[in-house]
Amino acid sequence: MTAAPITHPDFAAITRNLTRRIDALCLLTEVPGTIQRTFLSSVAAELLRELSAWASELGLHAWVDTAGNWHAELPCADPQAPTFIIGSHLDTVPDGGKYDGLLGVVLGLVLAGELKKACAAPPYRLEVLGFTEEEGVRFGVPFIGSLSALGQAEELLDLTDSQGVSVRQAMQNFGLDDSRLLKATLEGPHLGFLEFHIEQGPVLEAAGQSLGVVEALVGHHRLKVSFTGRANHAGTTPMHLRQDALMAAAEWMLAAERLALDTPGLVATVGRIQVFPGASNVIPGRAELSLDLRHQDDGLRASKLAELEAALQSIGARRRVGVKAEVLTVIPAVPLDTSLRAGLHAAAAQAGLNPPELVSGAGHDAMIMARAMPAAMLFLRTPGGLSHHPDEAVADTDVAAALQVAWSFLLNLGLPDLGGQA
Repeated sequence: MTAAPITHPDFAAITRNLTRRIDALCLLTEVPGTIQRTFLSSVAAELLRELSAWASELGLHAWVDTAGNWHAELPCADPQAPTFIIGSHLDTVPDGGKYDGLLGVVLGLVLAGELKKACAAPPYRLEVLGFTEEEGVRFGVPFIGSLSALGQAEELLDLTDSQGVSVRQAMQNFGLDDSRLLKATLEGPHLGFLEFHIEQGPVLEAAGQSLGVVEALVGHHRLKVSFTGRANHAGTTPMHLRQDALMAAAEWMLAAERLALDTPGLVATVGRIQVFPGASNVIPGRAELSLDLRHQDDGLRASKLAELEAALQSIGARRRVGVKAEVLTVIPAVPLDTSLRAGLHAAAAQAGLNPPELVSGAGHDAMIMARAMPAAMLFLRTPGGLSHHPDEAVADTDVAAALQVAWSFLLNLGLPDLGGQA
């Protein structure tokens, strides 16, 4: 392809525009006054429509696949050309923040638009992918969107949410055909996958760095743990005769905390608990909770889980409470692609930056996509290390820096005639 003069985008102006767009998009929420978008909700459908309208403004083709994932495409003149994907997720946790997930999709979208301005026919197809679900809030299992993109979600169709609605039914309610779920699978050769994401931690801020290149993502186990005792009158049942499911759960939660405190790098989180029958004057007869266990060493994490399962059985036997631990997902730790990481470092150097490498303690869609193609992540500094929270923030200067690095990266990746001018 003949080299052409490249006018560098005004990254500061682009940042101001995308920040305004994100503010507007986050007004789409299931709970007024908060930010909440769950998998296959009506609000999620509104968001997809708004993103598609924006993509159309940028001259991109947008569509929703059979799993509900959102796509925008900058095509290539060569139909056999490989695809490079920029993506992240569109769902949130309850009362979440503006930037977790959505920022990565929006950055990809504006970069595709700028690339279209710079070169009408790049030698690769660029796709922006907004995964319909990553957080696992509605059905207790994360990554349904990215697993669907790889054709690995069919076994999740019968999971149910707190209202008893299955994934299958939710898809049908959303207007999707659950029998075509595997048609959401990505096809053709791929150069790789890049995910922009806020760090969700304090490391970059402590180091005084705006960006970081992710070396690896920790693995995790997610479990549903059940305690079945016997409900009874709170005033007439002596303490030593009780079979209190909630007290058994509380003892086990503290055991999980102690184990994590004593094991460097291990984190154990009980983020959800339900108690039945849930009356103030009734001894809880049943309790169900979630456990999220993470560590970058898969073997160590598995051994610590075994210790927790042994403690569960011991507590249940001593308190005369039935116990059950059901493993919902096991995500191995994932090292990210060395070549793409090198490309990000080279692009950062062109921008006068020297981002550190770091390990992500959070799970991300990149760890699923790495099963099928080279994958990389670029972290943006999180002020205060605060995430999954309404006060989650990102600095405009860091967003502009990420855009500048990504611009050089994309040119160097697939536009060799232009890369030297990046």
